[in-house]
Amino acid sequence: MAASRITATIDYDKSGRQTGFLRLPHSVHESAYGWIPIPIVCIKNGSGPTVLLSSGNHGDEYEGQVTLMKLIRELEPAMVQGRIIFLPAANFPAAMAGRRTSPIDGGNLNRSFPGDPDGTPTKVIAHYIDSVILTQCNYAFDLHSGGSSLMYVPSALGTVVPGATERNKQVLELLDVFGAPIGYVSNRPMGADQTLGASAARRGAIALGTEMGGSGTVTPAALKIAGAGVRRILKHLGVVPDVKVAPSPGTRLMEVGGPDYFVYTPENGGVFEPLVELGDTVKAGQPAAAIHFSHTPWREPEVVRFERDGVVLCKRIPGRTERGDCLFHLGTEYRG
Repeated sequence: MAASRITATIDYDKSGRQTGFLRLPHSVHESAYGWIPIPIVCIKNGSGPTVLLSSGNHGDEYEGQVTLMKLIRELEPAMVQGRIIFLPAANFPAAMAGRRTSPIDGGNLNRSFPGDPDGTPTKVIAHYIDSVILTQCNYAFDLHSGGSSLMYVPSALGTVVPGATERNKQVLELLDVFGAPIGYVSNRPMGADQTLGASAARRGAIALGTEMGGSGTVTPAALKIAGAGVRRILKHLGVVPDVKVAPSPGTRLMEVGGPDYFVYTPENGGVFEPLVELGDTVKAGQPAAAIHFSHTPWREPEVVRFERDGVVLCKRIPGRTERGDCLFHLGTEYRG
C-alpha cells in the first residue's frame, strides 16, 4: 500500500514536549493547496512504553476530548517515562462540526480502519493512524462515549482473543485498573473489525476503549471517571509514575453478546418513551419502550420488549425515532 499523504509537524523521536499538526492535503474551492490541521501532541522522556491517547474519533463524543485536553496541559516531560502521543480530535472535521461523522465525506473514522492512503479524508486519517502512529505504540487507549444519540453507564472496553492468554490477562487487568463502573469485555473477531482498537491489536498493541456517558454533552461525573481512569493506566504502566490519583475502585466485568442484547425501533415515525432507566436489571419479555405515533395519535403505542435478561448499559437519547434505531443494549456478567 502507498505511503500516507499526511505529514507531521512534529518529530516522534525527539525528546521533550511537542505540539503541532498532522497536515492532511485538502484541495477545495476556497483553498487550492490547503490542508486539514489535525492537532497532535507528543511528550517523550527517558525510557518506557509508547502510549497513544486518542479521542474525537467520533466528533460528537466530548468527554474524551475534554479529558485529554486537560491532561495535555498538565503533563510536563519530566513527569513522563516513555512517550505519550495525544490525538485529541482524531477525526478533526467531525470534531469541529460536533458530529459523529465527517462533514466532508460522511466518513465514520471508527469504521474506516486500516484506511486507504488514496481514499477520502477519513480513510486517509485512518491509514495514517494505522500505518504510522500505531506501529510505534505498545498501548492505545481510544476514548469514546455515546455521542448525540446514546447515553451509557460509564464503561471501559477491552477485547479478549481466543488463545491469547497473556494478552487477555493484560486487557482484563487494565480494565480493573481503569476502574470504570462497568468493564465491558468483547470477544468479537478482530480480523474484519474496522475500529482503531482492532487496528491497534493487529499492530501488536494492547488496546482499550471507553463509552464514557454521552447524550452530546459533558458531565462532571463522567469526566471524573475518565480522568482518573486514564491517570491510573499511565501510572500502572510506569509512563507517568508519580501522578497523583486515587486507587481503582474496581470494575464490574460484563459482556455484550449477540443481537438479542439489543432493542430496536420496529416502525417509522415514532416518539420513543423509555420504560426503564440506565443501570436497571431487566428480564426477557419485560417492556423496554413504547413507540407513540404522532401522525395517528389515536393509535395505541407499539410496545417493544427485551429479548433476554440483562443490565441496561445504554439507551437512546433523541425522542424521535425511525425503524432500525437502537433504543437500548444490555450487558450480562462476564464469565471468562
